[in-house]
Amino acid sequence: MDFTEIYKQSGNLASFSPGAHFILNVVENTLIVRRTDTLQITRTWTIAAPSSTANILSNSKSIPSNSPEGWISHAGWSCDSEYLLAASAKKGIVEVFKLRDENWNARIEAGVEGLLKAEWAPDGRHILCFSQWGLRVTIWSLVTGNATYIQFPIHPDRGYAFRSDSRYFILAERHRSKDAMGVYDTTDCYKLVRHFPVPTSNLSSLALSPTGNHIAIWEGVLEYKLHILSLAGDVQGTFSPKPNPGFGVRNVAWHPTGMFIAVAGWDDKIHILDGLTWSAAATLELSSKIPVGATLWREPSNWLETTQGRGFLSYERLQGPQTISLQRTDPTKPNPKSGAVQLEWNKTGTLLLVRFENCPTVVHLYDFPASSDPFVPRLRCVFQHSKPVLHAQWNPVRKGSLALCIGSGSIYTWSDEWIGENGVEEDMAECIGVPANTKFETRSIKWAPDGKGLVLLDKEAFCCAFEVEDDAES
Repeated sequence: MDFTEIYKQSGNLASFSPGAHFILNVVENTLIVRRTDTLQITRTWTIAAPSSTANILSNSKSIPSNSPEGWISHAGWSCDSEYLLAASAKKGIVEVFKLRDENWNARIEAGVEGLLKAEWAPDGRHILCFSQWGLRVTIWSLVTGNATYIQFPIHPDRGYAFRSDSRYFILAERHRSKDAMGVYDTTDCYKLVRHFPVPTSNLSSLALSPTGNHIAIWEGVLEYKLHILSLAGDVQGTFSPKPNPGFGVRNVAWHPTGMFIAVAGWDDKIHILDGLTWSAAATLELSSKIPVGATLWREPSNWLETTQGRGFLSYERLQGPQTISLQRTDPTKPNPKSGAVQLEWNKTGTLLLVRFENCPTVVHLYDFPASSDPFVPRLRCVFQHSKPVLHAQWNPVRKGSLALCIGSGSIYTWSDEWIGENGVEEDMAECIGVPANTKFETRSIKWAPDGKGLVLLDKEAFCCAFEVEDDAES
């Protein structure tokens, strides 16, 4: 991999544009756009202070421009890379800029209801603003300048989704202390299409199937119960494991085809539900023993010191029965360190990535058979590291490419596309040092949309890594 220089950033706000031609990053109150090929700055904008009217309406003290509280808290690209937004939640303002016209600007001031979060709608011409205290969601149109208000969302950080074709916006709401679901038509100014009660008493979140036909909703931490609903509000199925594991659902991930859904609780078990009966077709369970046929990839000890943080080194590949250490958890104490903190399918749904909290240094990959083969998922490989894994993410384009980080001066990659000496594809796992002149610890990673590069984020800095292409490919 080729690495760029290290640049300053704040708020972990750095990302590629949808076309991967530009990189956005934030430094305090400034929004910066760079070209991907040269990393030269092409645009900069600074967020201004709220107007006096906004300060009066919000009934709050003005925040000094140099205060970290007033820095940009949210930033992002529109789907066509034409517009960018930068929001300061504490100031209650959202600024919108146009990449091709540096002088064009739009501004949203939240006012008395406050601002908790701002993000783009999939069409790139509407902005969703979540107010404080769960009062409402405001959808602003850049085309007309009008706003649509939806009251009482349950959660601002989850509990809503857009259908894959962006036609409908689904929002979990709470009216008169009861959970409900609203379906809104995005092509008709977010007009309400359906509104129906749901069978939960304390809805934790929702997940919309990739086909857009089903919604999975589940209860809070006190009850392990998941419901599958149609967009019309009909209950298609309910899942609750027997015996009751004691705590509720922690993570849910739909298979890319919508034929399966992976459900994980706090009990170190993952239930794979089929899309016909909504019952468990298979159950994956965390174990300290790695079975025969699975590979243990172990990070070499002290490899960063040996290589001085430059170059790359392969993982140690161990075959046959192996063991990993698991942390004991006390279920009687609050917030037990157990269960799956991450469930993520690869692009084709042939691999499932799982991170369990009671073995934080380990990542599991499960192999799922093709539709023509018997449905018997199996553990394919396990990655073991010297420090807890902070972030892991599949390549958005290639089915067998994974990157992860552990808060050290390195990144870690795995691929099943390596061509061996006999001309057959093989698995390859590598530890790659980040060649930095200053201390740099990779705490988060983000793939470029074309799958050819990564943004590596430290607390106050970032750099980019790009795969080296062959002459024939370039």
